[in-house]
Amino acid sequence: MIKRALVSVSNKTGVEELCRELIELGVEIISTGGTAKRLHEAGIEVRSIDDLTGFPEMMDGRVKTLHPKVHGGILAVRDNQKHMAAVKEHGIELIDLVVVNLYPFEDKPGIENIDIGGPAMVRSAAKNYEHVGVVVDPQDYPTVLDELKRSKDLSQETRYYLMQKAFAHTGYYDSMIANYMNRTKAFTEELSFGYRKVASLRYGENPHQAAAYYAEPLSDVSSIVRAETLQGKQLSYNNIMDADAALKIVLEFEQPAAAVIKHTNPCGTAIAEDITTAFIKAYEADAQSAFGGVIGLNRTCTKAIAEYLSKVFVEIVLAPDFEDEAVAIFAAKPNVRLLKLGTLKPTEPVWETRKILGGTLVQEMDTKHITEKDLTVVTDDKPNKHQLPDLLFAWAVCKHVKSNAIVIVKHGVTIAVGAGQMSRIDAVNIALKKAGDAAKGAVLASDAFFPFRDSVEAIAKAGVAAIIQPGG
Repeated sequence: MIKRALVSVSNKTGVEELCRELIELGVEIISTGGTAKRLHEAGIEVRSIDDLTGFPEMMDGRVKTLHPKVHGGILAVRDNQKHMAAVKEHGIELIDLVVVNLYPFEDKPGIENIDIGGPAMVRSAAKNYEHVGVVVDPQDYPTVLDELKRSKDLSQETRYYLMQKAFAHTGYYDSMIANYMNRTKAFTEELSFGYRKVASLRYGENPHQAAAYYAEPLSDVSSIVRAETLQGKQLSYNNIMDADAALKIVLEFEQPAAAVIKHTNPCGTAIAEDITTAFIKAYEADAQSAFGGVIGLNRTCTKAIAEYLSKVFVEIVLAPDFEDEAVAIFAAKPNVRLLKLGTLKPTEPVWETRKILGGTLVQEMDTKHITEKDLTVVTDDKPNKHQLPDLLFAWAVCKHVKSNAIVIVKHGVTIAVGAGQMSRIDAVNIALKKAGDAAKGAVLASDAFFPFRDSVEAIAKAGVAAIIQPGG
């Protein structure tokens, strides 16, 4: 039976209504600092924590709930005779419900926003979940109140659910702090990541796979996670994967750039003097493959782009912003998702992870931008002033193509992509076949060295003028 609740929250959403209803149910409310003040001002009867402990809050509020009379009241196992004898001996009052959420480190990182007492109370209550309810999310207040109104207590099923949520909450909180403090991004001996749920997805990569969508706290990089959806249905798992791939490509370029993505591979990418031209070139680089694709832009989406896309089928358009006229045109195709990214920020080296059975691989994201100074010409012929920018462009795109990857480029536009082949010569042949006569005078990027001369011979025979590859 719930007789006494300790309430100490940073997020005060719904706390007044919760406490009023708890009091109506005969529950005594104990509270701390700002929460107690808020409840007093709302005319709610509340007992201060220092009245419970007989010890004042001190050190600017750093020490207020770290006391045996708090944690003893939470941790005491009610059917353990020794525990209950200690409770009686030391005058400890039992606490049956702990309602706590933590200092908003995510909103304002810093030493003074690292909560100490809050996580301690949450963990104590979660450990003793069979006897104590613990609530860390205001969204759970109605569930708790409904049960208490029915039975004056919480079911074991509800207690277990709240316990799981509590440990996830403190784990997320500590991971967020640890990663913030790891400013050197060192590969520490122990590593944890915390993510906050954005939404449940209808399914994962395939309909039989469950999936959800999480955001990384404290990250301010340009991302799909923080994009504003202007219109369209909920993003699917595959939509998010493709949109992320599109964003990563267009972030490579300072010039206006556009990319068309299918199954996370670019089927067309282009740079130009203006974004409309870049988009048209990217789309028409492989209009057949672009059907049902995802469009990425690194400049504001124009009315002209919207008019073009109104005549074809695409899933998503993502851009820093959209002209009002463009939004009005897209409104006639409400299933097209429009993602407004806001001001794009250059990518900085961050970690990327890949889950494997029994572990996780962690590496720095490949954000290195190759320039002319990084190149070594190993042939007598040297790339001319027109070929060199195309080679650098081809290399930047090739980085985002599934290996074995070949990208053929001419005048700042991909004219063919060979992706995801087990042998390099197969990737070369696919790209050359797609390019046809357009390969003559073009340049080519390969994401790895050529193990045999067959690929280079085929490339030369097709009339490609220059190759960029990592060597080997």
